[in-house]
Amino acid sequence: MSEDANYFWTKDTDGHTRIGLTKAAHEALGEVKYAELPAVGDKVSQKEAFLSIEATKAVSEFNCPINGTVTAVNPALKDDFKALNSLEDGVAWLIDVD
Repeated sequence: MSEDANYFWTKDTDGHTRIGLTKAAHEALGEVKYAELPAVGDKVSQKEAFLSIEATKAVSEFNCPINGTVTAVNPALKDDFKALNSLEDGVAWLIDVD
């Protein structure tokens, strides 16, 4: 997908920046079946791939919207990716970055 910036929201949370999926991402991808996320301690760079998602409509890699170090990964995604299909605010978050 070419418009990665439209597929992520960012929010300052407890001194970190939280990154999550937008409604536009949900509409473009369909139901998320699997996601490969960076691990805590990994460095992420703006405009470089940090996330791979397998969904009903597409398998895509996405570029990170910011630079930093991953400080947390959504624990709800450890064994199950259903949280990424939620449009409820704050649920479909991926990682926190410093």
